[in-house]
Amino acid sequence: MPAFTDSAFEVGPGPSRPLDRVLRDLHPGSSWNDVRRLVRTGKVRVNGAVALEPSTPVAAGAKVAIQMAAPKPLGSSALPRDTLEYVDAHLVVVRKPPNIATVPFEDERDTLDRLVQSLLRKTARPGTSVAPLGVVQRLDKETSGLIVFARTTMAKRGLQQQFRDHSVRRSYRAIAHGNVESRTIRSRLVQDRGDGVRGSTDRGDLGRDAVTHVRVLERLEGATFVECVLETGRTHQIRIHLSEIGHPLVGERVYSRGYAGPLIEAPRLMLHAGELGFTHPVTGKMLEFHQPIPDDMAAVLARLGRPRG
Repeated sequence: MPAFTDSAFEVGPGPSRPLDRVLRDLHPGSSWNDVRRLVRTGKVRVNGAVALEPSTPVAAGAKVAIQMAAPKPLGSSALPRDTLEYVDAHLVVVRKPPNIATVPFEDERDTLDRLVQSLLRKTARPGTSVAPLGVVQRLDKETSGLIVFARTTMAKRGLQQQFRDHSVRRSYRAIAHGNVESRTIRSRLVQDRGDGVRGSTDRGDLGRDAVTHVRVLERLEGATFVECVLETGRTHQIRIHLSEIGHPLVGERVYSRGYAGPLIEAPRLMLHAGELGFTHPVTGKMLEFHQPIPDDMAAVLARLGRPRG
């Protein structure tokens, strides 16, 4: 973490902004991960109360304080049992809540793989050991929805091969800024497009192919509710592709720079992995899972409503 120091300030005039944006504006040399980690480790207070979510809206006049000696908050102790969508001896399909990292990153401890493993221990028969989970896919921290973990080496190898073959069905629901049209987006994605951010390149010898199929579900006020089906699964693929065609996701903070219209406020990135389908790597049975959008995303949809006229 960069050399943040104890400080206190009052947010200036203007519309409400997410806390991480306020902090990054104040510390322009810091990355998004830097300021989000500062918040999630309990070092930031807003109007006297500890704020643990980087997306917390901060209004003009709010008093923000950074206290580097503040203790880390106690982590989440458990996930509800209905987090487990499907469990057998070889794999587990999980309903991932938003704002939980899939796997550990630096000082994060309460990650999805560890919390699911703890939940499996509680639901297992007495005396049964639970091995560490095999990671075969990831969802961004703010993204909610369905994700599969392997429980055996055979299952991990089989699932990894299906992901490499692009035979896994992955359908997402997303809310994107502006008037999106149904289309297929193809590009080659690189880790750094030249400004330190992931993006597409015109060079055929760089990056990896990425294909996203976008279908309009509903027109909203200033936004569009869409389905995104992944043919490939590159890091931040949906976020990058929609941003690069001029329609960043609602709640987006990394890939929203340069968007000409007003940014719509949301409690997090409006992206949900709603459908997951694959062949069981051991039994050969086709498995399909569906999860409705969560309440926070439904609330944003209701707020935006349908367009007038």
